Amino acid sequence: LKPLLAPNGSIWVHLDDAEVHRCRVVMDEVLGSANFVATVIWQKIHARNNSAQHMSTVHDTLLVYARDRGALRFGRVDRTAASDGDFWNPDDDPRGLWRRSDLTASKGYNDGKYEVEGPHGDKFVPRDGRWWSVSRETFQQLADDNRLWWGKTGRTFPFRKRFASELGGLVPITIWPHDEVGDNREAKSEITALFGRDNLFSTPKPERLLERIVHIASEPDDLVLDCFAGSGTTAAVSHKMGRRWVTSERAAETIAAFTRPRLEKGVKNDDPGGSTKASGGQGGGGFGH
Repeated sequence: LKPLLAPNGSIWVHLDDAEVHRCRVVMDEVLGSANFVATVIWQKIHARNNSAQHMSTVHDTLLVYARDRGALRFGRVDRTAASDGDFWNPDDDPRGLWRRSDLTASKGYNDGKYEVEGPHGDKFVPRDGRWWSVSRETFQQLADDNRLWWGKTGRTFPFRKRFASELGGLVPITIWPHDEVGDNREAKSEITALFGRDNLFSTPKPERLLERIVHIASEPDDLVLDCFAGSGTTAAVSHKMGRRWVTSERAAETIAAFTRPRLEKGVKNDDPGGSTKASGGQGGGGFGH
């Protein structure tokens, strides 16, 4: 697959504990260890198996590598109520909710220990081992624009105000819980809704899992390749999200029973489940074979 990757492309490999460590060694050899990006933990099961002999395994692994890590640019994920729980607006700033941000850094530089004066004449410098993270000029600009917080009394060490309205999405983290990206149970429910209980694919993936991967790793009209089509989840989600896609499957019976019918449903706008609503999928388009 390496020759097929775009210069800024990435490859995502899903495995369980049995082979993931060996696969990573091979990927280091082929793609280069410097192009390793992350190991993502996906919570595929949210119920404990109390009959397990030693431990109840509830996760699988996604190995993420870049063709060229230096050229890689990932998208961000949506903000959540939990991530924004520390926003407030005690000074009734007309720009809305904000949160405190540290104005110091651990890396020293010349003139990083300058003294600043608070609203009531109090003097402040960073503590030992810390330096201001902005220049004198930038600090003054923040003060002039009411982007500093000196505490409710106006006499505490200053923090920077970061406004919710000015912040973009969140950098993805490497642990993906089932309530954010779905699990095996959700995936089977999606397949049941599409094909009925008498025609179930054995190892489907939840659409929300693929939606997050496609969102992070690509832009609209980019090309997504899934060389193990299975029930067609990756292709279906890519189609809904406005990506071009290519997929392959060695078992003709799987294509006939799952992959092609699922993609046809998507084209006909007859696939209302999964990530359809979240991704804005409206059907349409088409595909060749």
